[in-house]
Amino acid sequence: MPSRQDVAYFGAGPAPLPTKVLEDGAEAFVNFQNTGLSLAEISHRSSTANKVLAETKAALTALLDIPESHDILFMHGGGSGEFSAVVFNMVAMWVEKRRREAEAELDKDDQKIIERVKQQIHENLRLDYLVTGSWSLKACQEAANLLQPLGDNFVNVAVDSRQKTGKFDNIPSEDTWTLTPTRSKGGKGSAFVYYCDNETVDGVEFPTLPKCFDQASGDASDDVSIVADMSSNFLSRCVDVSKYAVIFGGAQKNIGITDVTLVIVRKDILSCQPPPSFLHAVGIWSPPTVLNWSVLAKNNSLYNTMPIFSIWIAGEVMRGLLTIHGNKGLAGQEELANKKAKILYDTLDKYADVYHVVPNRSIRSRMNICFRIRGGDSDQEKTFLEYAEAQLLQGLKGHRSVGGIRVSNYNAVPLENVQKLASYLEDFAKKSQSA
Repeated sequence: MPSRQDVAYFGAGPAPLPTKVLEDGAEAFVNFQNTGLSLAEISHRSSTANKVLAETKAALTALLDIPESHDILFMHGGGSGEFSAVVFNMVAMWVEKRRREAEAELDKDDQKIIERVKQQIHENLRLDYLVTGSWSLKACQEAANLLQPLGDNFVNVAVDSRQKTGKFDNIPSEDTWTLTPTRSKGGKGSAFVYYCDNETVDGVEFPTLPKCFDQASGDASDDVSIVADMSSNFLSRCVDVSKYAVIFGGAQKNIGITDVTLVIVRKDILSCQPPPSFLHAVGIWSPPTVLNWSVLAKNNSLYNTMPIFSIWIAGEVMRGLLTIHGNKGLAGQEELANKKAKILYDTLDKYADVYHVVPNRSIRSRMNICFRIRGGDSDQEKTFLEYAEAQLLQGLKGHRSVGGIRVSNYNAVPLENVQKLASYLEDFAKKSQSA
């Protein structure tokens, strides 16, 4: 029976957690801080639960240097739930801005206001998506489904990385993107621009914030609202939160366990929401309560029963990063993530006749390293996985939709496990070359 220390786990999610967090979590699950109660049993309305939320928010704020302009929400539904939440809340904000403009210009004539906003919705509402992998594609499709009753032209795919090769193996240059022109430049202005910072399935990661977004001020006056899914590279590098309208991520990659989703949202979005009756009058659905960011913010994320144990686990992971890296903060974790990724990519590139890294070199993910063996030889890949399992190198099978091999290099994967895998990659490649 192998011990925890014997197993090197590279699963894409749920992902490994620091052993100390698991050990402390096991104790908290039975008797939290000598209260005689499990952290999974306490009321989400209790002072203990509120303290857990406050401490987790404080740790996340310290790690990401989250400004006062943004709020932190804990939600259900994972990243997939936020695909819908983003559409509901951001479209509502877009509608409310135009309602307020119409109200000021039409002397509060309710019917005229409704008619004007209805017309603006059908003529001007656009949602921009950068489709660079499987998850941004799913988000884009969800937006199209939600808006389908209104028509087919509301979702603008500003870039689709599959256009040249049919695969998500590159990100086209920014000068080819067809983003909706902003209102400040005489265009219609999109409700938001959505992208997935790291594509778990395809091994694609934006190396930095796209340059065309870098000038975004991130405040209420800006007509570029950037929404980023950071589920699988959250807390792996420094991020200027002030540039974003919304950042979200499921916890089960770099933050904790399943059952909690973190959302960082600009506060002006929370205060710029129309009455549900107005949304209905202009033909737009109001956000479902459990996906309504404003409602959750007003209730300190406790509108309904939240998984306090899962939030506490996330907080322990965050506090562990602060302890490990000290004054460096996330810059220290970024250095470590880059170091681990470099070890693996250098080994794969050394044996390029055996291993083929799927995405273009310029957009290789540090978190999810995807490659094929001998051009996708199914027998070779099956053998690779079997031999790896025998050496307790686990969780390496590629996503079912694309196949191949995937190494998930999340924060809790120790450097020594990466080195162990690199050694195996060397050994397998040499045997393959001599066969």
